[in-house]
Amino acid sequence: MKTDTPQPAALPQSLSLTGRRALVTGSTRGIGRVLALAFAQAGASVAMHGRDGGLQAAAAARAASAACLVQSDLADADGPRRAYEQAVAGLGGAPDILVCNASLQIPADWLAVTRADFDKQVAVNWRATLELCQLAAPAMKAAGWGRILTVGSVQEAHPHPHMIVYAGTKCAQSSLATNLARQLAPCGVTVNNLAPGVILTDRNTVRLADSAYAAKVLASIPADYFGEPTDCAGAALLLCSDAGRYITGQTLFVDGGMSL
Repeated sequence: MKTDTPQPAALPQSLSLTGRRALVTGSTRGIGRVLALAFAQAGASVAMHGRDGGLQAAAAARAASAACLVQSDLADADGPRRAYEQAVAGLGGAPDILVCNASLQIPADWLAVTRADFDKQVAVNWRATLELCQLAAPAMKAAGWGRILTVGSVQEAHPHPHMIVYAGTKCAQSSLATNLARQLAPCGVTVNNLAPGVILTDRNTVRLADSAYAAKVLASIPADYFGEPTDCAGAALLLCSDAGRYITGQTLFVDGGMSL
């Protein structure tokens, strides 16, 4: 039993990320962008990540006061390694915090799913998550402190009929968090899964433009409104700071009750 565990700091201090380095994948838009901004505001040096380094990505990085912008397609065989190595170089050291937020959705009837579309979603949503954890965990273990957060989905509980592959990869992320949490807990590293519900990102806003579809989706949310990306920021900050030091292996749904 550990007898030298430091006592938790006062709440405002324990939510601070001052001195921490964070890599947030898929962070030039949507939920990832808001998480990167929240971490930077909490004092972390943040490596933002996007599939390309265009003007929109650069603008997002400037707005979040990011330490660096990482460019890598996580579907590529060497994509996760390139993202991690760029982050280490840009941050001046290994990340203390890894947020695996990047994801790919290819909606289709399950009978029409192609092997190519299956492989792309598995590569980005599941394989890249595992490989990034493999890259990041050793330095966290050596430091005796680390936070790994996967960004899953309410589809872990309520899979969309046209997203059978996407939903399956999100369940895999949740399983990874449970599995790694037990193995890394003795090293001071927590691993959790944040599962957003229907959040008004650019991806979801396009689909919800269909008023009939939007009404059907809204009827499944007990809170009776769609979430904003900022609704995920507080939960992520808790799980990635000292305030969440005793939380590991958990899936936290941020979904207005949709998973109930």
